[in-house]
Amino acid sequence: MNQTGENQGYPARIAFAEAEAIVRGVAAAHRLPIERVPVARAAGRVLSGDVVAPIALPSFDNSAMDGYALRAFDASVPNSSLRLIGEQFAGAPKGFSVGPGECVRITTGALLPDGTDAVVMKEIIRIDGERIVLATTVARETHVRRAGEDVEVGDLLLRSGTRLTPVQASLAAAVGLAELPVARRPTVAVFTTGDELRPPGQALDPGTIYDSNRSLLMSLLVAEGLEPFAWPILPDDPDRMRALLRDAGNAFDVLITCGGVSAGEKDFLPTLIAELGRIHCWKVLMRPGMPLLFGAIGQAQVLALPGNPVSVLATFLTLGRQLLRGLQGDASLLPKFAARLSLPIAKTHDRREFQRGKLDFGSDGTLRVAPHPATASHRLRGAADSDCLIVLTEGPQHLSVDAVVEVLRY
Repeated sequence: MNQTGENQGYPARIAFAEAEAIVRGVAAAHRLPIERVPVARAAGRVLSGDVVAPIALPSFDNSAMDGYALRAFDASVPNSSLRLIGEQFAGAPKGFSVGPGECVRITTGALLPDGTDAVVMKEIIRIDGERIVLATTVARETHVRRAGEDVEVGDLLLRSGTRLTPVQASLAAAVGLAELPVARRPTVAVFTTGDELRPPGQALDPGTIYDSNRSLLMSLLVAEGLEPFAWPILPDDPDRMRALLRDAGNAFDVLITCGGVSAGEKDFLPTLIAELGRIHCWKVLMRPGMPLLFGAIGQAQVLALPGNPVSVLATFLTLGRQLLRGLQGDASLLPKFAARLSLPIAKTHDRREFQRGKLDFGSDGTLRVAPHPATASHRLRGAADSDCLIVLTEGPQHLSVDAVVEVLRY
């Protein structure tokens, strides 16, 4: 196969923005099916339909305090004395109708009795037999929650494409929804490749290294709310790789590989992916991570990532997450922020670059980022000492201290 990708029917050596557009387009064309889940398990899932309020919140007028429900007119002067006619606790209504000079003991959340328009806290009254004496006046609507003041029937509460937070799931429960329609989570198989890899815990022979990319990818996928399947380390054997990729392509929604995707003697993946399926694009003008290949085998979308660990991190955070979220119809944006540089940055090449950085708040409350001095894609410690990627757009740049840059947290 032509290793440059020219005349092969797919884009090669493309701008980062073009790669993003291809990933989003493929994801949109392969949206995962909808399933219904209990609302208590919906947090972290992507909503697959608008949620409209079937009831109001609150659904009835109720008390915001433990105290006494009364007519504000009867408490318009200090030291008013009112007759206590009963108790209304949260739950079934007692059917009280409060007349002039009367009141009802009430608890937080209890239905406001007919005739009342205010609640006085129990801490500011004095009990005098079967009467209460108020130390102060009380205005209408004091400590009263009116029906529908939070949500009205028919309100659009949650939009389709929302990745639900626990609070949003709780809101759905509050209006009585037992289940929510969400996108099925993608199934993901993770492959690491190379004769030089050894699992952590085993002894290293000369020329071998530990497989850190497996741990990195598995952790990143779990952080996305997924349950990835880790394949055994693949040797540099195209027949073995072909068989496993074919099987996985028919069993998973997404395959992620590490290594073997550039133009070396043992970089078999571009040829195998083209043979078994198709290539959407190959080689993205980004740093690190330029050899990235995006394709498909069987029912699965394939992200073939470079082998260096920082390249894995950068390509997954930028394009991998967009694919996984796009398959679920996730309309939320990746967590990008603006920060001021603590140190200058110089960039001489034309590719989009993602440098490691450490975020902190300055004494003035401004978010600041310090670029890490390690920029090579094999230097994992620099990524471990950092907590974000600094996004540097295309073209040479010389950014001074206090320049505002985009950062992508991880």
